[in-house]
Amino acid sequence: MTLSGKTIAILIAPRGTEDPEFAKPKAAVEAAGGTVTVISLETGEAQTVNNDLDPGSSYTVDKAIGDVAAADFDGLVIPGGTVGADKLRGSDAVVAFVRDFFAAGKPVAAICHAPWTLIEADQLQGRTLTSYPTLATDIRNAGGNWVDQEVVVDKGLVTSRNPDDLPAFCAKLVEEFAEGRHPAQAENA
Repeated sequence: MTLSGKTIAILIAPRGTEDPEFAKPKAAVEAAGGTVTVISLETGEAQTVNNDLDPGSSYTVDKAIGDVAAADFDGLVIPGGTVGADKLRGSDAVVAFVRDFFAAGKPVAAICHAPWTLIEADQLQGRTLTSYPTLATDIRNAGGNWVDQEVVVDKGLVTSRNPDDLPAFCAKLVEEFAEGRHPAQAENA
């Protein structure tokens, strides 16, 4: 699969995004020839974590959420991390950005606690997905069908449970981003 000519947005919280859930999808997109734009609540540096508590790495933020639009990108990656996912879902601008990807029928990949942002964006009604197991009730309450699988694809939405699932998650998100627009996704948004 090649992502040559594709620009993919990846979200990162100022502090709290799980390092491998950010770094590995970013590397997979770049290895497939795609261009990645790192987006956060503000520009500067964003510090990741490992296992929610241990310091991770620092990454340069390319754009602040207020300076981008879903129309500028071919796909979106939302990494997990409990604190990071909570910060992202608390931003009205991030939630609107996520919602716009679904409205345009563009592929979205979310891992671990990232589906919290999808819940806030009201995009789970009738969808089948997975996440970190503690989100199962939240997903069901939002109208989604939670399943315990390594990776799930539902009309351009790619989800996985945790860092152990990253190889399957990265392979599927590259595949979905290569395919591009999903008309059925836009119809259900």
